[in-house]
Amino acid sequence: MLSFFWLRCLLKMVKGNIVVPEEILNFCCNGLQGSTSPPRSQEPGEREEAPGAMASPLPARNPTEVQMSQLVLPCHTNHRNELSTGQLLKWIDTAACLSAERHAGCPCVTASMDDIYFEHTISVGQVVNIKAKVNRAFNSSMEVGIQVSYEDLCSGKHCSICKAYATFVAQGPSGSKVRLKPLTPQTEEEKIEYSIAAERRRMRLAHKDTLKDLLTRSRPDTELETRDGSGAVPAEKTRVESVELVLPPHANHQGNTFGGQIMAWMENVATIAASRLCHAHPTLRAIEMFHFRGPSQVGDRLVLKAIVNNAFKNSMEVGVSAEAYGREMSVSPRHINSAFMTFEVLDQEGRPRVLPMVAPEPGDGERRYREASARKKIRLDRKYVVSCKQTEVPLSVPWDQSNKVYLSYNNVSALKTLVAKTNWALAREKEKVRMYTLEEDKFLSFRIEMSVCIMASQAFSLLSNLRRRHEWDSHYASAELVQKVDDDDMIYHVVSRMHRQESKLQDFVILASRRKPCSKGDPYVVAFRSVTLPTHPPRAEYTRGETLCSGFCIWPESEEMSKVAYYNQAMPGYLNYVTTNVAGLSSDICATFEACEKFLLKNKEDLISRLRDF
Repeated sequence: MLSFFWLRCLLKMVKGNIVVPEEILNFCCNGLQGSTSPPRSQEPGEREEAPGAMASPLPARNPTEVQMSQLVLPCHTNHRNELSTGQLLKWIDTAACLSAERHAGCPCVTASMDDIYFEHTISVGQVVNIKAKVNRAFNSSMEVGIQVSYEDLCSGKHCSICKAYATFVAQGPSGSKVRLKPLTPQTEEEKIEYSIAAERRRMRLAHKDTLKDLLTRSRPDTELETRDGSGAVPAEKTRVESVELVLPPHANHQGNTFGGQIMAWMENVATIAASRLCHAHPTLRAIEMFHFRGPSQVGDRLVLKAIVNNAFKNSMEVGVSAEAYGREMSVSPRHINSAFMTFEVLDQEGRPRVLPMVAPEPGDGERRYREASARKKIRLDRKYVVSCKQTEVPLSVPWDQSNKVYLSYNNVSALKTLVAKTNWALAREKEKVRMYTLEEDKFLSFRIEMSVCIMASQAFSLLSNLRRRHEWDSHYASAELVQKVDDDDMIYHVVSRMHRQESKLQDFVILASRRKPCSKGDPYVVAFRSVTLPTHPPRAEYTRGETLCSGFCIWPESEEMSKVAYYNQAMPGYLNYVTTNVAGLSSDICATFEACEKFLLKNKEDLISRLRDF
């Protein structure tokens, strides 16, 4: 994070400039090129233009993209003539699987489906539009992004239904894993999704630990939540168990049970369990990750179990699992899948009704009850931090144990999104230092980069330690490590020197998230964003500052050379503080980055010596 003295200067410097985004120019050219008007006859003597002379070609379509449109018929609906969520899950899984197999060139199976939030219901006669494409391929797994919307053919209305991410694994002969070819993103949107896919993968793997930490920190002897215990419904009364025989129509082209079919069966028993609590027809609002733990085949018996874990004021959580038996039911079952689904009951005006309480069973029932409360807190934190648009998230979000994974994800993904932008404009270049600006929506961003003779891993180690920032950045007074969240996330209290006209120092509470490359071509990342800690409230002797998105990206250019880039995104509210000393700005930035280069080169040898000793 550079000092806001630089930022204020920069904002003044670019305040009068207008940058036309490249996307707008491309849209205009592509719109002309894609016109369906008949071709004009050529006049005598008129020279024919060479193809593409006046308009750039349309961008190539992603080869993994699959588009599916389904008309909702009565056979696809529930009692309210709305599209059954189970049917929608089957269509989503089908489209995602086709996209994955387009990239892999071989059969693929569903490994997991991320949390899904359903924004609207779909009625008979409307069209469901599903678009799926591979965001990123790892070693043998890949992430597929899915967008679902509906279209009303009579009114022409379009509306988003949900957005989901699925993980697929490519399989070779006899179920062996296949190493996938890398995916090269083309458009800005694809580059953003590609970059953030690694962070989403990290968040999936950390989800269980997040829940475990939250339960560990809560007191086990805490009394169960009560509103009016006299009307509580025993959880046992909501229990549902159903058996399905896997037949050939339920299998995919590999003979395994179709993942979408299993998800549909699970949604069915979960809906029955929810109905037994409320004695009404519930509406599914959210599904926590489906995770397939193993395959099942034609001839298997799938035992599906569901029970209401907890009921809150306007929503309830239903836990559901699927177990597979072979033809011999005496053999121990195989755990195939489990998920947690959140239901609401809507009144005639579409508002959520108040639900009865649940009396959990002793032992495992009480454990599931407490876990449901923890999952609700995590879900709300995730929706607040991750699902909101960046312009809707406040600068400083309160940090606690339940939202640490999602704040870290938001921190890194915001920086990676900024890095992937394509319409940066070179504003100034002096010797080794290049400065770029980006004006977009309500934000003004800048990027400062240089090449340094140091290994990327060494620069990453030195620049990710904010406690050493004052050694090269004169605007930093101090940086105290407040909390080590884990090996990759730290919270610092930073004190910076304001402009000399200001009487107070400025302080920040900063979450610093560091990430090593996930694969070749990825940069080392150090992301910064403001958080709120109750232990470090604003103090009278400081002016509390906030940063929404800033940090370093470091790319290896060779074994001994690295490109170091610093990014900062700021709201236009800082325009009032901008200084007019543009020449001083350029000189100050160059001096600071020259000091940064000297710092990196000086400490390179010391770092090598320590690594050798280690």
